Amino acid sequence: MQDIANLLFEAGMLKRTPRTGLQFLGSGSESVAEHAFRVAFIGYVLGQLEKDADAGKIMKLCLLHDLPEARTGDLNYMNKKYVRVDEEKAVRELTETVPFGDDIKQSIEEFNKMETQESLLANDADQLELILMLKERKDLGNKYADEWISYAMKRLKTAVAIELAKKIIETDSTQWWFKDKSNWWVNGGDSRFK
Repeated sequence: MQDIANLLFEAGMLKRTPRTGLQFLGSGSESVAEHAFRVAFIGYVLGQLEKDADAGKIMKLCLLHDLPEARTGDLNYMNKKYVRVDEEKAVRELTETVPFGDDIKQSIEEFNKMETQESLLANDADQLELILMLKERKDLGNKYADEWISYAMKRLKTAVAIELAKKIIETDSTQWWFKDKSNWWVNGGDSRFK
């Protein structure tokens, strides 16, 4: 149980590990854990849309894909031009002491190889999370977000993800909560002001 407790503390490090690409975008901040949560949720959604895919497996791949960053940190595209991370070593060392380590290792390898339908959908979930974050930044006025979105779009592999990304791009990121343009926004639901 000690090794499992250590792994859980290590996974918690992702809450304090910043996503570094945002420093180049110039606005926003996000931890690897925040990113991984929405990636896993997107994976769930893609698994529901692709009926012949294993939604649970997609979610697992999404949840685990950035776990090595607790050891390596998050390297953005500029960093990766100059720095090489030994992710294989990080994965081996973080999984070698827990009884389910092989499952974690195999899941991360499957995600990285992109050879199965589930891994393609999980990778698309990773890109869709980036596209969602960039669209939010764009809606707040970041002038660089459009160019970043165009590159992320080119990384999508599945038809369902491409279709969803197009809808994301045309949707105002505040529409889900601000679509009711009634007097509620004036009086906050207080019936005294109707």
